[in-house]
Amino acid sequence: MFCFLRFAGLLFFVFIIWSPVISIAQETEESEIETDRDSFTPSTNVVGQGRSVFETSYSFIDNRNVRETHSLPELLFRYGIGENMELRLGANYEIGGAGSPISANVPKSLESTPELEEESRVFYGTKLLLSDQAEWLPQSSFILQGYTPTSGEVTATSFSANYVFGWEFQNSMVWDSAMRYSTGNLEEDNFNVWSPSTVIKMPLGEKWKIHAEYFGVFSEGREEESTQHFFSPGIHYLISSNFELGTRVGWGLNEQSPDFFSNIGLGIRF
Repeated sequence: MFCFLRFAGLLFFVFIIWSPVISIAQETEESEIETDRDSFTPSTNVVGQGRSVFETSYSFIDNRNVRETHSLPELLFRYGIGENMELRLGANYEIGGAGSPISANVPKSLESTPELEEESRVFYGTKLLLSDQAEWLPQSSFILQGYTPTSGEVTATSFSANYVFGWEFQNSMVWDSAMRYSTGNLEEDNFNVWSPSTVIKMPLGEKWKIHAEYFGVFSEGREEESTQHFFSPGIHYLISSNFELGTRVGWGLNEQSPDFFSNIGLGIRF
């Protein structure tokens, strides 16, 4: 919790320093939907005042030493209460041999086990647009969320803080990066989880986009530490400016990571 307070304090300091460059986006034409489920790194954008975005997806994780994990429906509802602020509400269910790393969960055990884990939870929070892109200054946002279990062995509520920043270039290529901090607990073991990530997104025509991403999930202060590294490409298709379909896959880059994962989902803006 002390690390969380230090991290939150740093973000508040950054917000104060950058407050002169914060501006409300003024759009003259309909922008394309940009979901947070496209990649492990969330978008730097918020949905906009009075707008809503509904996101859902399914993930399959092929774990190395334990049973595969299924994660669904990965629901997320986002509602803009201002041009630079949104509220977030979601729910998910996971079943398998380990927690889903796509949700920044760490495995319960690094050893092979026949146990089947089931967990469901709701989550809630807010996302703030901190700054728009201005020359070398990136567009940035901050996501604060709470997670409350509704079934499973874990009963304690956890929290996460995610700072996201990035740039859009003249060829419409986007480079976003993020640092996520979250609290974690397994039985009597309380610890921290750090999840850095970076993604490059590139358009292919007017409807298609591809991306390549690195992300990691690292525990800190856990009795049995966990370190996971991933490489993940993906592709997304815009049915309309308000309706997106996307899929991504990924491979673990070290022995503590799952061999492979896949994810498919959609986003709709109202």
